[in-house]
Amino acid sequence: MSDLPRKAVTRTAKLAALPLGFAGRATWGLGKRIGGKSAELVAREVQQRTAEQLFKTLGELKGGAMKLGQALSVFESALPEEIAGPYRAALTKLQEAAPPLPARTVHGVLTERIGEDWREYFLEFEDTPAAAASIGQVHRAVWHDGREVAVKVQYPGAGEALLSDLAQLSRFARLLGPLVPGMDIKPVIKELRDRVSEELDYELEAQAQQEHAAEFEGDPDVVIPQVVHQSDQVLVTEWIDGIPLSEVIAEGTAEQRDRAGQLLARFLFSGPARTGLLHADPHPGNFRLLPPAADEAGQVEEDGGPVGSWRLGVLDFGTVDRLPGGLPQNIGDSLRLALEGDAAGVYGLLREEGFVKESIDLDPDAVLDYLLPIIEPTQVEEFTFSRGWIREQAARIADPRSPAHQLGRQLNLPPSYVLIHRVTLSTIGVLCQLGATVRLRDELEAWLPGFLAEDAEAEDAAAEGTGYAEEEDEPEGEPVQA
Repeated sequence: MSDLPRKAVTRTAKLAALPLGFAGRATWGLGKRIGGKSAELVAREVQQRTAEQLFKTLGELKGGAMKLGQALSVFESALPEEIAGPYRAALTKLQEAAPPLPARTVHGVLTERIGEDWREYFLEFEDTPAAAASIGQVHRAVWHDGREVAVKVQYPGAGEALLSDLAQLSRFARLLGPLVPGMDIKPVIKELRDRVSEELDYELEAQAQQEHAAEFEGDPDVVIPQVVHQSDQVLVTEWIDGIPLSEVIAEGTAEQRDRAGQLLARFLFSGPARTGLLHADPHPGNFRLLPPAADEAGQVEEDGGPVGSWRLGVLDFGTVDRLPGGLPQNIGDSLRLALEGDAAGVYGLLREEGFVKESIDLDPDAVLDYLLPIIEPTQVEEFTFSRGWIREQAARIADPRSPAHQLGRQLNLPPSYVLIHRVTLSTIGVLCQLGATVRLRDELEAWLPGFLAEDAEAEDAAAEGTGYAEEEDEPEGEPVQA
């Protein structure tokens, strides 16, 4: 691929061909079955071909197409195994890389945004990208002061491509629904569209990353690269080495998986409490597992030291949710009351926050029964996340005949919780891909307001100014199953 396809007609044609391809493979599969091939074998072949076409197209187009692919990739573990197999390899590719732009295009952006003398900023610059993602690609370089840096260059025409792709994808979102049972993809696309301007604004990204880097500087568990330079369409940050989380998922040891999972959960809950920001793009391509920092003498153990002291490197702050008071206290209050079996208390909070509309009456005990399997990881000291567990939850909610499905359709997701909801589900998806055993309660007790009963009253007073208690003019949200 020589360049980012920018013409709307070209991108639209490629995306419009996807549903036609789905229909064609279904017809092909029927012909194979009539010819005597087993239904199971034919279905597997159809899934394989569908996966190859779908994610090849999403990856090559980058932009909104690849963004959707990355958003879906973290839910791969929820797919039934007979479907997940063909999709897994294709999904994983979207988490780490995409076909790169040619060097001449990259040089053109650097010249336009930094200046004709852009090479004077670097002692070294690698033309071959280290990573290529949805709206930009990253080049490894050495800054003029000797620091190793990552140079993130935005694709020319990325904004136009993002909006065009997402508009086209929303038109046949229902055809993509079977990729993730129990999930309505259209609201995901809508939320991605709503955040296009933030995603493209490298000044906002630099600010969010620097706030995290300042807060987590010297942290023994989480590493955030410092921002070195920022201009329109170019962002330079410190380079960090480490094992990509996708590699830990594919071939990491049990100890590495558990450590990565624990730190991922820690960052999810501690980030908003410490910075007032929620990192909102938790797919594996944005995380690295790093060995311990050097000691005071500058020494690092040859084998990297015990896995229990390894750290989590966090990248890409292009999408964040701004939560000045941290995560809403009502989340912690609701979890605590649910674990105490207080159905009426949970129901009251859900209605107060708009999860249950005023026009709807539900049985509080039925609502608690709906929630308890989902919050199972918080009921025990440590919980092993697995593909089997998340598949069970997805199947329970997706089955139109189940009480959980019927109740879920009557719940509402207020707009202020949409991104929190997606980030939490995505993180759980990654934990299940890792198969990690995590002490989730430890993180909730340390960082989630309202989760501990003795802190609830104090947190109530602190949360009054967060804007989550009452938002009378807030528009209606989406069904919770979105």
